[in-house]
Order: sequence, then C-alpha cells, then structure tokens
Amino acid sequence: MTKTILHIDASARREGSTTRDLSARIVNHLGADRIIRRDLATPLPLLTEAWVSANFTPADQRSAMQQDQLSLSDELVTELQQADTLVIGLPIYNFSVPAAFKAWIDLIARVGVTFSYSESGPKGLLDGKRAVLAVASGGTAVGSDVDFATTYAKHVLGFIGIHDVEIVAADQLALDAEGSLSNARNAVSQLAA
Repeated sequence: MTKTILHIDASARREGSTTRDLSARIVNHLGADRIIRRDLATPLPLLTEAWVSANFTPADQRSAMQQDQLSLSDELVTELQQADTLVIGLPIYNFSVPAAFKAWIDLIARVGVTFSYSESGPKGLLDGKRAVLAVASGGTAVGSDVDFATTYAKHVLGFIGIHDVEIVAADQLALDAEGSLSNARNAVSQLAA
C-alpha cells in the first residue's frame, strides 16, 4: 500500500491542464496516508555558480551562505526521500519536458545524496520507489522517436534509483482528444494501488 505520495505537477497551466487532471486522478486512485504536494508552476530557481560551488563543497565544510544556497534543494530531496510513490503530471512541451521540471531535476540530482559514483558507474540512492507519469501531448506520440520527454524522465528517475516507472498517456490530443482522454482515464483505473 502507498503510504506517502509526492505529487508533482509540471504544467504551466493551473486551469484546464490535462496532466493536472490525470495526476489528481492517479493520486486519488492510489490513495495514501500522506500526500506531499509540489507545484512547479511556482517557479524553482535555476542553478547558479554559487549553488554549484556550494553543492561541490563537502557538507561539513559549507559556510552558512552555502547551506542557504542548498536549502531548497535539500527540501526537495527530503520530499523525494519521504515518498514511496511519485505521481508526476508531465506535459510534453516542444517534444520534451517543461523547463520547470528540468529545474526540479537539476535541484534534486545530487552526488552523494540521490546518486553516487562507483567503479561500475553511477548508482541511484532512491531504490524501492515507484513513479507514475501522467503525460499529455498535442501531437507527440508517447514512446515515439520524437518523444524526448518520457524517455528523459524515465532515464533521470532511473539515474537516482527509481526504476519502477509507469506512464499514463493522453497523447496526440490534437488528433483525437476524446479517445486519448478516455484511454488515459481507463489506464488510471487499471493502476495497481
């Protein structure tokens, strides 16, 4: 049973968003004792030189200013660590993920915190979690050669240790909105709770 869901919405649209509707349906379907909410329509900061410098300074050597630089990143990582399931509303913008989602990734992908390096390469440190992506697109078919959003999201999640990734897609809405939405809503009802 899902105990804690981290519910992330990456759509810039607060109203009328297909991914927001689908992600809310998924959260409701899965049920949880606790839901942590992160709405990326409230912009996250982009990485800066000061942030990068703080991130690469050993934790026990960081100044108060450097700790402050990483405080939001630490909060986002804590949200990830506390959740056993991520539900991500992820629209496809211009064949890829929204910039807001990329900003979130940049803030949570931290060596020694969410992944580490070993002789055999990088290893994710967030094993045992599940992710469900609620994806929508106007014309891009999910899984097609021009879908750089879901392949990227799955790769990044795997990089930090989350390999159990499912996709609920309302794709190619410009071609058949009614059929695509119907298929996506049906897929939500089929998700294992």
